[in-house]
Amino acid sequence: MIPKNEYAPYFEQYMQLVTKEGKSIIENMQNSQIEFDTILRNLPKEKHNFSYAEGKWTLKELIQHSIDTERVFCYRALCFARNDKTSLPGFDQDIFVDNGNANQLEFSDLLDEMSTLRKSTIHLYKSFSDEALLRIGIASGNKISVRALGYLFSGHQMHHLNILKERYL
Repeated sequence: MIPKNEYAPYFEQYMQLVTKEGKSIIENMQNSQIEFDTILRNLPKEKHNFSYAEGKWTLKELIQHSIDTERVFCYRALCFARNDKTSLPGFDQDIFVDNGNANQLEFSDLLDEMSTLRKSTIHLYKSFSDEALLRIGIASGNKISVRALGYLFSGHQMHHLNILKERYL
């Protein structure tokens, strides 16, 4: 279990999805990506632009959001692991989605991008020393460790998989 002082209370909802089984950061990243990819690649084409309610994201936008979030979190992890003390800004997920181009992209291309990005994230985390994983930085005005970010990649993905199963399928 990751000490709660390594991440903001907001992230508890994600941490609970991945830390209770005692799997490593890498195992969680691999497992959540396999499940994410398997479920989404098997959806019929008519679901690709589906949104469960007015103003809610389509499945393509949900995937793009996952990609964008992983990229932002990777940058944070890299900065903190390298002991950069710069306080990093937050990001507005809705502005990112609204200004993305997800609904004009091929569904399979989005999934391929997510898969490639996750492989890159795994390689990044394999390069971090135990000491680097414990480093803490500030993002969005909150302290967070490189280790906590590692679990958040999977927790965030599992959170959206749960929403997908409940509202999109």
